[in-house]
Amino acid sequence: MPSRPQEPDRAASEPVEPVPEITERPPRGDLPPPGPPRPKAANDEPGPDAAGPTPAEDEYTTAIQELEDRWRRALSDLDNLRKRHARELERERAVERSRTAAAFLPVLDNLELALTHAGADPGAIVEGIRAVRDQAVNVLELLGYPRHAETGVAFDPARHEVVGVVQDPDAPPGTVVEVLRPGYGDGERQLRPAAVTVAKRE
Repeated sequence: MPSRPQEPDRAASEPVEPVPEITERPPRGDLPPPGPPRPKAANDEPGPDAAGPTPAEDEYTTAIQELEDRWRRALSDLDNLRKRHARELERERAVERSRTAAAFLPVLDNLELALTHAGADPGAIVEGIRAVRDQAVNVLELLGYPRHAETGVAFDPARHEVVGVVQDPDAPPGTVVEVLRPGYGDGERQLRPAAVTVAKRE
């Protein structure tokens, strides 16, 4: 029985493609070069490069917090002192106003008495009003504001306000001839200067 011719091996007859050689890829510029792994501390504790506050930083942070606390307490104390001073000042003003008003109560009482006797002798009424005026002047003097209504004295710009200049041969030049409105107080405690007329200089 004739034998069949054997077919040629197709795998052996087909050309074999060459396998490309594997070359090492160049490292990328944005990646760190490969290196040996960093050693870990024993018991899985973070190494010396691990992030964390140092004892010096902790000390500075504590000092800053203490300074901030002291600053806030100082501001609170200052605000309390300001409020207490304002209350004390207002209380002193109220006491002073009350004392001044109480000093003038007798003056008002005498004015009421003078008005009650308005139908009596006119001369007595005039004397009563003059007495009330003197009493009010005395109250102002006790409060530290004496009355100034002197004539014949040298003109003083700190105590006098010139409202007119007159020719008076009997008065030396520059002296007060007439007081039109009395002044009260002296220096820094002056309520108002006296309005006067002054003798004209030659």
